[in-house]
Amino acid sequence: MHSRRDFLKGSAAAALAAASVRPPRHGALLVPPGALGDDTRAPGTDAFVEDLAMEALNAARDAGASYADARIGRYRRQFVATRERQVTGVNDSESYGIGVRALVQGSWGFAATSDLTREGAQQAAREAARLARAARTTQRRPIELAPVTPVKGTWRTPVTRDPVDVPIEEKVALLLAANEAALKVPKVRFVNSGMSLLREEKTLATTDGTLVTQTFVRVGPQFTATAIGDGEFQSYTEELAPRGEGWEYIESLDMVRNATQWASLAAEKLTARSVEVGRYDLILHPTNLWLTIHESIGHPTELDRAMGYEANYAGTSFIAPPEKQIGKLKYGPAFMNIQGDRTQDGSLARVAWDDEGVPADRWLIVDKGMFKDYQTTREQAAWISDLTGVKRSHGCSFADSWSSVQFQRMPNVSLLPAEQDVSLDDIVADTQRGIIVKNRGSWSIDHQRYNFQFSGQVFYEVRNGKITGMLKDVAYQSRTPDFWNSMDMIGGKSSYWLGGSFGDGKGEPGQSNSVSHGCVPARFRAVNIVNTGRNA
Repeated sequence: MHSRRDFLKGSAAAALAAASVRPPRHGALLVPPGALGDDTRAPGTDAFVEDLAMEALNAARDAGASYADARIGRYRRQFVATRERQVTGVNDSESYGIGVRALVQGSWGFAATSDLTREGAQQAAREAARLARAARTTQRRPIELAPVTPVKGTWRTPVTRDPVDVPIEEKVALLLAANEAALKVPKVRFVNSGMSLLREEKTLATTDGTLVTQTFVRVGPQFTATAIGDGEFQSYTEELAPRGEGWEYIESLDMVRNATQWASLAAEKLTARSVEVGRYDLILHPTNLWLTIHESIGHPTELDRAMGYEANYAGTSFIAPPEKQIGKLKYGPAFMNIQGDRTQDGSLARVAWDDEGVPADRWLIVDKGMFKDYQTTREQAAWISDLTGVKRSHGCSFADSWSSVQFQRMPNVSLLPAEQDVSLDDIVADTQRGIIVKNRGSWSIDHQRYNFQFSGQVFYEVRNGKITGMLKDVAYQSRTPDFWNSMDMIGGKSSYWLGGSFGDGKGEPGQSNSVSHGCVPARFRAVNIVNTGRNA
């Protein structure tokens, strides 16, 4: 009978087969106290994986690398989609391979392979070193890595039930039952529901001495209903936040019971009054505000954008150059605090260590309304350390696959609650003429994240402290600094909600990151409202 090592040495396909029938051996658990709750079933580093990573690191050193890291990853992705009473798609894929990054005379090189043999790992390492030497001809500055303490350990997203292992039949039954419930609502004719699931098992080894294995689990449910009446149609998409949690989160949403309520909103939109253009006090529900945070705070505070290294895919940043922005840009009012973190329970960007072995961090991007710091990696920290006084990386290095090179990606970026426990009802009661916006709609923002327009799913008019009815065709426009400085009221801790994106694109070749954004309801004074209706 073949051993697991024999399978893995044979080919990448054999590696997948072996990994699926033999469990990894368990190793030491090295995580912050209480980080895993009661779930301590974190897998240890597999002996063969460790040996393979060491082969890659040794080959990179022999090829002239002053530093190298190797990531061996196994990615299981599932997607289930339904429409009304039928399944429209099921996709279940898995990939497994190794990526090696080498630093040679101040320049990076990267190579990857699915050939999980000693020779395959060595060849990838030598190719990474070769590419690093070639990159020296265009290197703008020698790369300096911020210090990091080597660590060995394992971590796993705390889950009660792994969603990937839930039978497809159970997933389909849940979605079709939700669809059926929604179709009982008068005028609702179409319903789409689905879920995206990911299990990512990743081992990182570096020449600094770091060796960590992490398993990430993410779930992303979706639901949209469409109603038809009087010659028009209206759709409503419920903001079912993706999370770094297990199947128990999907169950907590109670999609079957709530589908009727969600579908009813699509039908109600048929009778909503089209908005009159003008300036209103804008009350953004957290289900809408998280995306505005993502686009107008999350992306422009990525340091590679501010320095001009990220330009082609989705633009640069208005928060540049750093020496004119850090501690000088008034992003918003004194009660505005924006936190970057990779630590929050249930969040999509939660890790124990990033893809450079930097421990998960939590820091203020905006402190009392003033811009304080960017998102950084080990390479980027030195670019602004004299301005911030922070010599270490904030742990924002990430790659979406073993075949992708790690680079700066967004952590969780969140608006912290007010000290007083203000509710959405309190904000409404204090508003004379306003509009409430809920859930994510269409949006557009320029390449520097400065001028923008956002919409939503449902809108309510506020008059003299009361909600007077539903509106439609609403979008709000502003410029990022003007918008955030117009914020004059935010909710407290009990109104905090965690939204996020299962897939956020960046880079060329493009990569997809999952990131959460926590926030509270907030009011913005005298914001320009436009009418997006077809007959406007």
